[in-house]
Amino acid sequence: MNFSSDNSYGAWPEIVTAIGAAAAGAVASYGGDALTAKVRARLCELFEREVAVFPVISGTAANALALATLVPPHGAVFCHGESHIAVDECGAPEFFTHGAKLVPLEGDGGKLVPETLERALSHFHKGFVHHVQPAAVSITQSTELGTVYKPGEIAPLAALARAHGMKMHMDGARFANALASLKCTPAQATWRAGVDAMSFGATKNGALGAEAVIFFDPAQARDFEYRRKKAGHLLSKMRFVSAQLDAYLDGTRWLERAGRANRLARKLAQGLEDIPGVQLAHPVEANAVFAVVPDATLARLRGHGAAFYDWAPPENGRTLVRLVTSFATPEADVERFVKIANGE
Repeated sequence: MNFSSDNSYGAWPEIVTAIGAAAAGAVASYGGDALTAKVRARLCELFEREVAVFPVISGTAANALALATLVPPHGAVFCHGESHIAVDECGAPEFFTHGAKLVPLEGDGGKLVPETLERALSHFHKGFVHHVQPAAVSITQSTELGTVYKPGEIAPLAALARAHGMKMHMDGARFANALASLKCTPAQATWRAGVDAMSFGATKNGALGAEAVIFFDPAQARDFEYRRKKAGHLLSKMRFVSAQLDAYLDGTRWLERAGRANRLARKLAQGLEDIPGVQLAHPVEANAVFAVVPDATLARLRGHGAAFYDWAPPENGRTLVRLVTSFATPEADVERFVKIANGE
């Protein structure tokens, strides 16, 4: 019973097969191959417009390099205080931007709201040489707390960003889970709502290691290719990353499998909330469940081999934990987890 992360599970068989098929023969290197061109065409079609596409192998690289392209070294990037770029990327955005400042903000459920952003912006004076200059807003979709931004929540943030001369970035490591929850088009959830660039994640939903940086206005990509090369993320055998993305985007299974993970998370949450002493901490809108659980129950679960993360220190005999489901989580594991938690 592994609910520690959607990274814990492996890869789709279709993706593994695609990598094997890409190993045959000789093709152009450094992204000059037909598979990389095909991925770009797929993403243009998916997002209903011409986009610039750059495959990379990690979400950290995707976020850091995208922000480095959008933001000057003296810029400020406004993000949620629990966002991946603020907490879990070891300073990569600051490093690759050559010093841009992350400004973490509070927000219920892992989300930013315009009022909070507006207050934060009031402390920065445009053109004042002693202050970093507001340059970008970064949101995570789905959020680190398992919630999902609706297009109507993104649009006001993007409008405020534009009014202050800033760009809008989306960390879409779990974009598939968000989209499966929203039931809207990729375009509606991104550029039509005002997003300028995003990290399009596939790894958490079944790739071995494949992400893509997407600029919805190719002109904004500017020097991204040089930054990717300098950072060591222009792979000579790019076709093996592109093969993963090509198989991932073939048809609708990327959304179907993300939807399965979401469904299992809801089932897990519904089972847990009926147990005395257990309280859900956030709405379950994607594939993550946050619950406050008695420590005795957690010890019993771990004694039966369950894996999950404590999200906060214990308090009054209970602990906030994170449980994440994936495209490959056995449904029987969800049922067994709930039974053990219930003392059965």
